[in-house]
Amino acid sequence: MKIIPCGSVATVHPPEAYFTGRVLQQPVIEAEAPARVRAAMVSFEPGARTAWHTHPLGQTLHVVSGAGLVQTWGGPIRQIRAGDVVFFAPGEKHWHGAASTIAMTHLAIHEALDGVHVDWLEKVSDEQYAGEPS
Repeated sequence: MKIIPCGSVATVHPPEAYFTGRVLQQPVIEAEAPARVRAAMVSFEPGARTAWHTHPLGQTLHVVSGAGLVQTWGGPIRQIRAGDVVFFAPGEKHWHGAASTIAMTHLAIHEALDGVHVDWLEKVSDEQYAGEPS
């Protein structure tokens, strides 16, 4: 057993290359091999979002507060709210972030395949982000 005391893992600003806007990331799980799960609590200020990306084994988001937006490549922008759970299939190109006027926090969970958790792609443009949610 390993207990990680509250406050012993620093909250970080993730790299600007992968996010637009102000985002804070609090690591929750960084499992050691042979385990491969990783989880982080991610808080997005209004308008903040990830870049387009994929996960080799998929990703699950559990929205814990606020309201946000998600989109898969070629699909409509969808609204998400506290309590919602979103699953992205392995290799599915997507982005997620806060709504334009409301902050959002989610727990992001994914696994590594051969040491790779995520493949970052191009940023979501302002025009893509401003599309009509369904």
